[in-house]
Amino acid sequence: MQRDDGEADIYLPPNEMRAVLHKDRVKARVVRQDRRGRPEGRVVEIVERPEQPIIGRLLHEGGIWLVAPEDKRYGQDVLIPKGATGPAKVGQVVVVQLTEPPALFGQPVGRVKEVLGEIDDPGMEIEIAVRKYGVPHEFSAECLAEAKALPEKVRPADKKGRVDLTDIPLVTIDGEDARDFDDAVYCEPAKVGRGKGWRLLVAIADVSAYVQTGSGIDIDAYDRATSVYFPRRVIPMLPEKLSNGLCSLNPEVERLCMVCDMLVAADGEIYAYQFYPAVMFSHARFTYTEVAAILGNTRGPEAAKRKDRVKDLLNLADVYKALLKQRGKRGAVDFETTETQIICDDAGRIEKIVPRTRNEAHRLIEEAMLAANVCSADFIAEGKHPGLYRVHEGPTPEKKEILRGYLKAMGVGLSITDDPKPGEFQAIADATKERPDAQQIHTMLLRSMQQAIYTPINSGHFGLAYEAYTHFTSPIRRYPDLLVHRVIKAILSKTRYQLPMLPTPGEAHAKLAKRLASRVKAPTSKPQKATVAPTKEVLAWEAAGLHCSANERRADEASRDVEAWLKCKYMREHLGEEYGGVVTAATTFGIFVTLDAMYVEGLVHITELGGEYFKFDEMRQELRGERTGIRYAIGTRVRVQVSRVDLDGRKIDFRLVREGEELTARAMKDKGAASSGVPVKASAKRSTRHKAEAGNAESRAERGTSATAGPQSAMQAFKSAVKKAANKMKGRKPRR
Repeated sequence: MQRDDGEADIYLPPNEMRAVLHKDRVKARVVRQDRRGRPEGRVVEIVERPEQPIIGRLLHEGGIWLVAPEDKRYGQDVLIPKGATGPAKVGQVVVVQLTEPPALFGQPVGRVKEVLGEIDDPGMEIEIAVRKYGVPHEFSAECLAEAKALPEKVRPADKKGRVDLTDIPLVTIDGEDARDFDDAVYCEPAKVGRGKGWRLLVAIADVSAYVQTGSGIDIDAYDRATSVYFPRRVIPMLPEKLSNGLCSLNPEVERLCMVCDMLVAADGEIYAYQFYPAVMFSHARFTYTEVAAILGNTRGPEAAKRKDRVKDLLNLADVYKALLKQRGKRGAVDFETTETQIICDDAGRIEKIVPRTRNEAHRLIEEAMLAANVCSADFIAEGKHPGLYRVHEGPTPEKKEILRGYLKAMGVGLSITDDPKPGEFQAIADATKERPDAQQIHTMLLRSMQQAIYTPINSGHFGLAYEAYTHFTSPIRRYPDLLVHRVIKAILSKTRYQLPMLPTPGEAHAKLAKRLASRVKAPTSKPQKATVAPTKEVLAWEAAGLHCSANERRADEASRDVEAWLKCKYMREHLGEEYGGVVTAATTFGIFVTLDAMYVEGLVHITELGGEYFKFDEMRQELRGERTGIRYAIGTRVRVQVSRVDLDGRKIDFRLVREGEELTARAMKDKGAASSGVPVKASAKRSTRHKAEAGNAESRAERGTSATAGPQSAMQAFKSAVKKAANKMKGRKPRR
């Protein structure tokens, strides 16, 4: 159980959990400490039981209907009365609404509210995820009616009061599979001060021209706060008529836009900027691959097809190089990490997982968008108008200490100061990039940083080394960007933007509020001057920022859940196969390994590491064998076999493959037996100790492994395992 005050979690024994469900808020009293020193509690009162649908599979056992929740944290099945199953059939995935809560001596009771379909239906993983994480996936009737009433194209009246940029050859540069186009760019040489430079135009879709504050579309957009991206499907923030049509900067059509018009000096410094509403005409739709090919060879076939735009692209490349110099001068963090892309077939199953490569065109657009976002933040700050900043704070004191200890233990000659600057992190990354353990060191640098949030209180962006930063460039898919557009328009018109009455924050909001509360700094010894209480307006902006930050996390969690499901289904077809991989995390209960060929992560449980006690070294972030001294740390190369896949739990288990281990022995081990001389797990005492340490880990890592003790002949072990399984099945009713 997680405490509201952010202190240590309280352990509730199984008998205390019978009357409560996952997500219930309870009042508990600490009664003792368990054997592992954790505070053990007893439930005194159920404070809040949120209205929550439970997703699971409908089963029929011994004449009783029940639903086994897909989320194992619920811990118990839901009974379904005979007449409450609706049209659902055995084995189908359903959504259940509780009609009776659980009790100490009774299971929860519910009724089938919605039938999602068969477990193997294409896209089922997405249907489960959107309901599991509470992602809004249906637009309201008011929203759809308002969208339908919008025009199909820009009308003459819409252009009033806007700068006409239709003759400027703005272009969009996006991925091959992009469907909505937020941004367009154009660059030309210009005189900046007394020297040379560039005029850079970043035109962004003017969503605020069509989505009025407090309208049905606006309320739905705020509720979603962001578009959610899954393999083969997007749940958009705005209706399709806006996201793919009227607001999207499609080629060769007029569109309304907000423009950040910048003068960039030769050294990459933004010399001046201005914002204004405009009407534009996209002269071309480029892909990143196409632009990279043109910049790589201006006389190649790609350049020949787009010869009218080659000069403009070269200007963009020049301003990008200047902005990149300024990034280095600021000391912004710029680690190269491997992102992956899941390629699915028509049935929604994974065909392959490939690394998502970033070329010069990606970086070019990224730097242009960063420049526009910085100007937006500066404009809001100078206009003294409340708004949402994208804030990324430096590492917490605890993370700083862990990182310092790690760098010292690894023999890195550099460290960080008490008040570190981003350049210190980049300097460490640059100094260690040729080391064999560079990946491990860079991973630890990244993990020491905090997550970025939206807030009206500007604390700068640590990673990008900006004093003020916000999000302006993606209003089609992010609500904070839409709010920034409205604020900029208010400043331009010398008015003040008022936030509408927004929906009540949900569970994601509450979770993030608790997480952020732990960031509060310790009080100093000196008394502080009385601070002015925040105004109602600032509090409203804080609530909006918290809501958008929380729903950004919700979208990330839902996307990761779907990817984990797909990867588990994919790896079920590769059970027993062997792959090379690299350790990506070490914990008290084992090591996480990412496969080279598939970019899939799984757990090698500590009981699979060999017949000795392994100790977790937090300073070095590694597991070390006490007898042999063997180490498993981030970056260690290993060879593993896929041993178990749990689709419901989104878990994949590996086992280490050691040199000289025969194929027969491996196969027997998969059956639950151990070949002579190759222990499957440590002694009973050590195994118990490891499992106790593993129990306190976060949920993604609580993964069980089946292992049997005692060296014996392979055939004896196999016969024993079969006999044991047969005895277990006696008298058991079939589960349909």
